[in-house]
Amino acid sequence: MTGIAKKMWLLAVALPLAGWSATASAGNSMPTGGRATQPVGHYEFCQREPQQCRQVTARHAPVELSRKLWAAMVEVNDQVNAQVSPRTDMEMWGREEFWSYPDGFGDCEDYVLEKRRELMKLGIPAGDLLITVVRQPNGDGHAVLTVRTGQGDYVLDNLEPRVLAWSDTEYTYLKRQSDRNSGAWVTINDGRAIAVGSVASR
Repeated sequence: MTGIAKKMWLLAVALPLAGWSATASAGNSMPTGGRATQPVGHYEFCQREPQQCRQVTARHAPVELSRKLWAAMVEVNDQVNAQVSPRTDMEMWGREEFWSYPDGFGDCEDYVLEKRRELMKLGIPAGDLLITVVRQPNGDGHAVLTVRTGQGDYVLDNLEPRVLAWSDTEYTYLKRQSDRNSGAWVTINDGRAIAVGSVASR
């Protein structure tokens, strides 16, 4: 049993049912629309890591939000946030929008990539682990990991220690990976949008 898997099991056993139910009470799902442009950083990541962008799945129901899944989400969010120190792409690479798996340091997209990888190792389908582009209240762009569940969509964030329903955050949601094709992106229909670095739809 891996370290994350063991901690996840212990946390799931330790969580009181009432407390877990209150924390992970049914949220709601993001209203998504049509095809969106792929962020430049993700496009270039896919050129370097093509196997991570070829995950195509048939339409399927979201994973059920069990106590075990909730424990995994909390543990992975905590562990990656603790293990990775924030650095901008400019500080690390001398350029903007360079998405990569973190090696002790990373920016928001790198945290997301690592959390997605760790949750996939635990058996959570790629189609339920979606990189998501948002706008912060101060107008800055940001990325979070959306976990799509039968009880709503939840967000893992390097700026927030809690795992929250997407609707309980202060972000404006712009677009995310398609749940059917990890190399494609779809819009999020919250009625707001800003310009972000992207490439034309392919």
